[in-house]
Order: sequence, then structure tokens, then C-alpha cells
Amino acid sequence: MNFQDVIKFHGHACPGVAIGYRVAVLALKELGLRAKDEELVAIVENNSCAVDAVQLICGCTFGKGNLIFKDYGKHVYTFIKRPEPEAVRIAVSWEPPAEDPETAAIWKRYAAGDRTPEVTAVVQDRKARKMKAILEASEAELFEVRRIMVAMPETAKIYPSINCAKCGENVMEPKTRKVGGQFLCIPCSGEEA
Repeated sequence: MNFQDVIKFHGHACPGVAIGYRVAVLALKELGLRAKDEELVAIVENNSCAVDAVQLICGCTFGKGNLIFKDYGKHVYTFIKRPEPEAVRIAVSWEPPAEDPETAAIWKRYAAGDRTPEVTAVVQDRKARKMKAILEASEAELFEVRRIMVAMPETAKIYPSINCAKCGENVMEPKTRKVGGQFLCIPCSGEEA
């Protein structure tokens, strides 16, 4: 698989997908395998566009239970090759070039919802330049890579589903809450996930 495959999977090209692609390719190079099942585990510390590249290139997915999301908001990716407790931790250290004041003002307008052709053209040009820089940079320019020891995550478990006593929808048994003697899904129980 290549960068074009990642773009097709993700739906568009962007710097986040480029970072994820480079992370995933480096992980495969470091560990020597792509997951067919759960033999490779990815722990991602953000839910950015980059994670789509990790899923596609490395074969780590939520459905197989070998993609673990920790909502830390950090561009850090840890890959574990089962059954060894040694892992590779890839932290993005790359900083994009500073924007000139005019371009920074355009980005601010874009973030506020301005999608005029003038603003969109500048933003798309900057995204393209950032992607090119990411794809052409050396691994040392992009990442801090460390070998670390980790506690091995459990393999995926399959749980029975039961019906929520309130809405009637199927819910994974350990995700139910007992309220007033009835088993409810998290939304019906009033709890936050």
C-alpha cells in the first residue's frame, strides 16, 4: 500500500494523513510485520486523520481489537509486536514552518468558517506544501523513536449482547448498567460513556 491508497481510504489528502502514513511505514519497518489478526497492536494517543493511515497500512483496527485509543491529544503512536513486551514508540517532533502574518490571518478566517475561494486556495496550497515537506523529510526530522517496554494489552474479548430494558437495543453485556434492578445501556442509564 502507498500514500495514494491512504488518501483513498481517508477521503482526502492532508498533512495529518501524511504524518500517519510516515508513522505507519516506520512502524512496519521497525517491527517487520503488518497485522493480519492481533499480532501487531497500535496504541494511538489522538483521533486525528493520522490514525486512518495507521489502520490501513498497519492493519490495526478497532474491530480486531488491536487499535487502542488513548485520548491524550498527542501525536504519539506505540506499536507492540505480540508476544514480546518490547514496543516502538513514535512521537512526532516535526514542526511546520512558521506562517507569515498574512497566511496566519487566512488560517484564522478558515478556522472561523470562511470558505471563500480566496481563503480555500491559500489553505489548500499550505496543506499541499506541508504534505510535501512531511513526505520528503527524513525520519529523524519527523520523529523521536524509542524502544520501550510495555504491559501487554489483553487480546480482544467477545462478549454476549443483551437487550437494554429501556430502549430494547442490543448492548455488550459489560457495558450495561444496573439501574433499579434492570440492565440498561449507558445512554439510557444517564451515565456518560
